[in-house]
Amino acid sequence: MENLSFSISGPRAAQKPRNPELKPPFRRLRIYAFDPAASLDIQTAVINTATISLRWEELEPGPVGEYVEVIDVDPASGGFYPPVDLNETALLVQDGYPPSDGNPRFHQQMVYAVAMMTIRNFERALGRPVLWAPRPWDWETGEKIERYVQRLRIYPHALREANAYYSPRKAALLFGYFQASRRNAGRNLPGGTIFTCLSHDIVAHETTHAILDGMHRRFIEPSNPDTLAFHEAFADIVALFQHFTLPEAVRQQIAQLRGDLSQRSLLSGLAVQFGHAIGHYGALRDAIDAVDPETGMPDATAIDRATESHERGAILVAAVFDAFVSIYRSRVADLLRLTTGDGRRFPDRDLHPDLVARLTREATKSASHVLRMCIRAVDYLPPVDMTFGDYLRALITADYDLVTEDDRGYRLAIIEAFRRRGIFPRDCRSLSVDSLLWSVPENPIEIDWITDINFSQSLARKEIYERSAERCQSLAHWMRNNADISHETLREMGLWLRDDAPKTIRRARATETTGPGPAFEIHSVRLANRIGPDGEQERQLVIEITQERRGYRSADLQREVEERGRVKGVRADFVFRGGATLIVDLRTRALRYCIKKDIASDERLDEQRSYRFEADSETLGSTYFGDTNEAEPFAFVHRLGGC
Repeated sequence: MENLSFSISGPRAAQKPRNPELKPPFRRLRIYAFDPAASLDIQTAVINTATISLRWEELEPGPVGEYVEVIDVDPASGGFYPPVDLNETALLVQDGYPPSDGNPRFHQQMVYAVAMMTIRNFERALGRPVLWAPRPWDWETGEKIERYVQRLRIYPHALREANAYYSPRKAALLFGYFQASRRNAGRNLPGGTIFTCLSHDIVAHETTHAILDGMHRRFIEPSNPDTLAFHEAFADIVALFQHFTLPEAVRQQIAQLRGDLSQRSLLSGLAVQFGHAIGHYGALRDAIDAVDPETGMPDATAIDRATESHERGAILVAAVFDAFVSIYRSRVADLLRLTTGDGRRFPDRDLHPDLVARLTREATKSASHVLRMCIRAVDYLPPVDMTFGDYLRALITADYDLVTEDDRGYRLAIIEAFRRRGIFPRDCRSLSVDSLLWSVPENPIEIDWITDINFSQSLARKEIYERSAERCQSLAHWMRNNADISHETLREMGLWLRDDAPKTIRRARATETTGPGPAFEIHSVRLANRIGPDGEQERQLVIEITQERRGYRSADLQREVEERGRVKGVRADFVFRGGATLIVDLRTRALRYCIKKDIASDERLDEQRSYRFEADSETLGSTYFGDTNEAEPFAFVHRLGGC
């Protein structure tokens, strides 16, 4: 046998050169699983420190990466906290700073880690990189032209108030800090400082607002009671289900609840520390709503009375969480039968650790599937004037497209949960799955424009944005040139591009290649590359097209302007929008779904007029029309309601 020997010849020994191309696949960072208050409870303190793995990216101090840029300035004091460098060796080997509410560098680490965790959940579900909403003007020149936004800015200490919000104007997340109530502060120190940037729920909530705005920029317009409420509800849904991506936290809560997730807990609550700090006796919002003790049913009429966006959005959150609990219970029914003899009854004693592990596995699987369903459905919404009923149809259709066989009854659970809360779609014969699916156009809609496009996805995010903008221009040119010969096709999309369109539809100016005519806007042409549970790849193209129409406070005045075109001295009172989301199957190049809101619909026009001008002043006060910097639409709590 050959003898092997090794020797080191002192400090002058040749060292192996580093390989600059060798990079770790992940970066591990510590975060609060919930918020600092959970570390003050002996039962949850151990699981409140979670370590998450994020895909490796090169970071500059801040942290500043591909998607986000953390800027830690405190405008109220004029202070600036030195940026954290997560590439320091000491931080790399110990998974970043340990959680601390007194270390500003951990605050920076926390917002970066949770924001990136949220972004990755979206990218896995959507099958494409996340893009932020473009700025509507160039800040340097003041020119009104869309500018690409590379990074979302995050300010951990931007406000001295009990709030946090996403600002579309600044393309930024702004987090506040404040003093806890001196009377009912819960586990917080009375009068102590509460940082919203340390709440997992609040960071995920505001990041979701930014991502959704990048996908559907017209959803910030309150055309009906559901639009802003959906923004709030969807952000809460993502934050809630991210609880279930932290197995240790889920395991501890399942053991404490003895497996019954229909009980209120840290998993169902949002911003527990925040809620206690402002004088609540529990979480600021909870996904489990009240039920009638006699019937066990929620109040299906509550949605008719709820007007404020957070209050109304809570009903949608409760419906989705109710569906998740039903799915979870169906998945663990066999385990319950083995334990209690009844597949519907949870044990009334402490659970065996092996049973806790099995229940945890089923809960995380169910939550992951529901979260992906909720995110994928956003691609199947109309580009304007969406309602909760539209979201129900989008949920069912998006899931059906990817998973035809619903063996576990996920879709039925969602339908039932929505029905129990009075959330119904329009223009459906029944609540069966077949009826709720978005319909395929009766007349085949052919868009030969897509045959000449290369849909490569291996591009940088900025290049993806630029390619999408080029495709938008190409499609707009095709539509303008085919406005007459494809009139029926365009009407199927809810659009009207011929000169005989209603006179209140906004007109475009003549160009070198086209004459004047009804204007339209193509918001996006984006690729979705999804993988189903059986490994089958689903490649689709999602196109959003909208038009504008002048709306007037009076129906009589609306008719007069429609007849005459213009009335001297009369200006429009609001903007009415229509359009369509087109889902194109890239395998067949055929239009699979046309999800439209008809620009010529007088019924929708009347409803928007009624909502905007006949609602009471309190309701209108809670909406956002984008006129002032003070009226940011996505505050974590309702600004007018106060904290």
